[in-house]
Amino acid sequence: MRDESQLPDDLSTAHELILVQSERLIEFSEKYGEAVEQIQNLQALVKKLLSGKKRERFDNPDQMLLSFQEDPEWKAAIEAARREAEQELVDISYKRAKRRKEQPPRTDAFPEHLRREEVIHPLSPADQALADSGREVRRTLLKEVICFRRPELYVKAHYQLSLEPLSPAQIESALEALPADLGEKGRIEASVAAAITAAKFDLHLPYYRQQNEFASSGWTPSRSTLDYTQDLVAEAVEALPRLMRQRVRESFCVSMDDTAVTLLLPSQLPEIPSEDLNLQRLAEKMIEAKRKGEKSLEAKMWAYSGSDDAPYDIFDFRVSRHRDGPAEFLRAYTGYVMADCYSGNLSVILEPGASMTRLACWSHARRKAYEAREVDTACSSPAIALMNRLYEIERDLAGASVQQRTETRQRESRAVLEQLRRLLDGPLVSNLLPSSRLAQAFSYVKQHWTALNRYIEDGRLQIDNNHVERLMRQVAIGRKNWLFVGSLRAGVRNASLMTLVNSAKRHDLDVEQYLEDVITKLNRGTASPETLLPDVWKLSHPDAVRRYRSDERRDKAEASRARGAERKVRRAKLAGKLSKA
Repeated sequence: MRDESQLPDDLSTAHELILVQSERLIEFSEKYGEAVEQIQNLQALVKKLLSGKKRERFDNPDQMLLSFQEDPEWKAAIEAARREAEQELVDISYKRAKRRKEQPPRTDAFPEHLRREEVIHPLSPADQALADSGREVRRTLLKEVICFRRPELYVKAHYQLSLEPLSPAQIESALEALPADLGEKGRIEASVAAAITAAKFDLHLPYYRQQNEFASSGWTPSRSTLDYTQDLVAEAVEALPRLMRQRVRESFCVSMDDTAVTLLLPSQLPEIPSEDLNLQRLAEKMIEAKRKGEKSLEAKMWAYSGSDDAPYDIFDFRVSRHRDGPAEFLRAYTGYVMADCYSGNLSVILEPGASMTRLACWSHARRKAYEAREVDTACSSPAIALMNRLYEIERDLAGASVQQRTETRQRESRAVLEQLRRLLDGPLVSNLLPSSRLAQAFSYVKQHWTALNRYIEDGRLQIDNNHVERLMRQVAIGRKNWLFVGSLRAGVRNASLMTLVNSAKRHDLDVEQYLEDVITKLNRGTASPETLLPDVWKLSHPDAVRRYRSDERRDKAEASRARGAERKVRRAKLAGKLSKA
C-alpha cells in the first residue's frame, strides 16, 4: 500500500487483503520462474547455434573413481551427506505411509431395483444322481454381471373385433374413440417424441446422430421425420411453456441474459403483420443482410429465470438483440430484474413509467477487477479482497432462512460495501489513468453502485446472475451440434421446447419421463397445465427425481465451505503471528 490511510479498518478484511497479496506474490514468483527457465533455454539454444553441432561425449560407466588424498574433512562431509539423504528417505517413507487413510470397504453390489436374470449352472452327473435320490440342492451366488440391451422399439397394432366387416365410416369412428397420439394419423406415440426431444435439447444430439441411435434399434427415420415430430410436440405442449412464462412474469425477481444464434435467411421476404414486432425486426435484418450479400444473420436466444416462487427457466428466440424482446417479456412487470448492464436492458428496465427495480451482478464487477489486477496490484488487491469478503458472507449464509440472510447482509455485507466505497472514492483509485483497464473496472462498479448494493435489501435476492449465465451454456453446447436455426418458426419452437427441458432439469427430473407424461396428457386433454408444472409434477413422481444431482450440488457447496473455512484458519494463524510480533 502506498498510503496507510487506505488500509481497511476491519481486521478480517485486512487479513483477507494480506492473503490476496500473498497469492499475487506466489503468482508473480511462478511467472518469474517460468521466465527464467525460458531465458535459460534460449541461452542454451543460442550457444548451440553459435558453437555448431558437436558429438556428445559419454563417460564410461566402468570408469573407476578418481583417487584423492586422504582428507578427514572431505570424508566427514560425505558421510554427513549420506546420513542426511538416508534420513530424508526415511522421513518421506514415513510421511507417505502416515498420509494414507483407510478406505471404506468397497461394495460391488448393483442396485436392488434392477431386474435380475438368473443363470443356473447344472450339476455334474454324479451330483445329479444324488439330487435325484432326494439330496437337497443348494444355490450359491458366484457373481453378478451388469448388462445392457439397446432400447426396444415396438409397434402397437390396434384391432377392432366385429361380427361383420367394418365399413370405412365404422373404422373412422373406431379410430376416433382411441386415445390420441401424435401426427395426422396418430402414428407416433409420446414415448418416441419425448426421446427425440430429450436427445436434442438435453443430450444435445443432432438429428443425424439420433438416426444412428434409432437405426441400432431397427428403425431409420429421416431427418425431416424427426424435425416434424418436434413440431408436433411443440404444438401439443404449447399451453405449458405459456403458463411458465406467465408465472415468471409474476415472480418476485426475474434474471435475464442472452446469447447469439445463427439464423439462416429465407429465400423470400414473408408478409409482415403490423402487430408482430419479431417479424418486423426480421424483415429489417433480412433487408440489411441481403444488401451485404450475407446468407445468415445473428439472432438472439434470451433466457429468463424466475425466483423460488416461480422456479422455471424461460427461453425466448428473437431475431436481434434489440430491446423488443425484453420490452415485450417484461411489459407491466413490477418486481426486481437482474441483468447485465447492456444498454438495451437498461432502456427497458429504467424507461419512464416502468415499475421495475434493477439489480446488478457482482460476479461481473469482480471479474472486471480481477482481469485488470496486473495494472496496479497495490490498488486492485484491496478491492478484490473486499469483494471476496462479500462472497464469503454469502457462502456462510447457505441454507439460512430469508430473514437470517437479510439481517446478516444488513449487518456484515453493508459494512464491507461501505469500506469498498471509501476505497473507490479515495486517492488510491483517483491516481489511476482513466483509460486503464483497472480504472474502467472501478468506474463500472461506481456507475452501477446502487444496483450492485440492492441485493442486501432482501434475503430472497441473489448476489449475482451466474445461475442464468449457466443457462447460456445450454444454448452454446446445443448450437455446436445443430449449428443454426433454419427459420423464425423453428427458433420459436426450439425456445419453447428448451423451456420445458431446462425447467425439468432445474428440478432434477428425468427429462424423458417428464416429457412423455406431459405430451401424453396435454395431447389427450386428460390433465391441466397447472398440474404438469415441473415443481408440481415432481411431488407426485418421486421416482423420476435424480437424487444424485442434488447430492452433487451439496458436495460442491460443502467443498466451497471447506475452502472458506481453510481460508479463515489461515487468517486466524496470520492474526496470531501478527499479535506475537
